[in-house]
Amino acid sequence: MGCAATSPPATRLLICLLLLLLFHLHGCWSCGAVERERTLAMIKPDGLSGNHTERIKGVILESGFDIVKEAVVRLDAERASLFYAEHSGRSFFDSLVKYMTSGPVLVMVLERPDAILHWRVLIGPTDARKAKTSHPNSIRAMCGVDSQKNCVHGSDSPLSAAREISFFFGDVRSDSVEHDEL
Repeated sequence: MGCAATSPPATRLLICLLLLLLFHLHGCWSCGAVERERTLAMIKPDGLSGNHTERIKGVILESGFDIVKEAVVRLDAERASLFYAEHSGRSFFDSLVKYMTSGPVLVMVLERPDAILHWRVLIGPTDARKAKTSHPNSIRAMCGVDSQKNCVHGSDSPLSAAREISFFFGDVRSDSVEHDEL
């Protein structure tokens, strides 16, 4: 990308500086070196038992994500309690653990630029009932039932994403795509 030769010099300079700043912040578009981010995505027991897996994975791929790693996992009460430890003092914690241990889940490492934000937008509000009206094209509107049985989970920050990915997959740094069953 060059600067337009027909633009006034001040405009050309501004355009060049903006392009350099964008290149510095996000990498080179033409060479595909845009900085990518990883997040954890989970299809919860109601998503698996409701046969929504392929539909959800289709939406993920159509939205520009790569599925870097995935595994079907059956959580026991101890692991579910550890995963949701930040909610341990809340009134819904015991029912959440019971629900999350009611069947297998599919955990995935998703990757793309701004993966955390894009995944959170794609899944919609926590309460699937609200999502059906406020975000009708979201995954939770598509297959969720309420605020607990909302079909999917997504990391809410880079720190959470790192912790949650490590919780299920250990250190995932390679770019290879892997499919496991734990």
